[in-house]
Amino acid sequence: MAVGQLKKMEKIWKGQDKQTKLKIVRACIFPTAIYGCEGWTLTTADEKKINAFEMKCYRRMLRIPWIAKRKNTEILKELKVGQDWLLNNIKARKLSYFGHLKRHDSLEKHILEARLEGKRRKGRPTRRWTEDIEEWLQISPTEAGREAQKREVFRRRVREATSTQTCQDE
Repeated sequence: MAVGQLKKMEKIWKGQDKQTKLKIVRACIFPTAIYGCEGWTLTTADEKKINAFEMKCYRRMLRIPWIAKRKNTEILKELKVGQDWLLNNIKARKLSYFGHLKRHDSLEKHILEARLEGKRRKGRPTRRWTEDIEEWLQISPTEAGREAQKREVFRRRVREATSTQTCQDE
């Protein structure tokens, strides 16, 4: 859906300056692509696809063909954009949603904290939604829930978790 939207904007990519194009991509294309990302469970493969989509958008925006031998780092420097900007945005949205769930008594909170009875199926367990939270904040979901009660402290923690991960804004 977002790729289709990106292709439709071909006339816009011809005339504007880089910063205007970047604002258009961040306002029109990326929100379409990450709609509902708060509920996603991200695997390594998903993260690679998100980063590839982000670079595809930047290359299309700058009208650089996929056969051109230009490194991603060069393109990011040209646009003055940090690496993994879209992925960090997704992480920030998911972490802020987690904080919102933990602060309010709602059905979603009860579902998140529920324990199911019975045995699980054979094989590797599927990745859980809270495992992302644990990995990004580097604390257990219980501790993160306690921290989320203090909104300003949790926001600072989210900013640290999403900005330090290979983000090099210049």
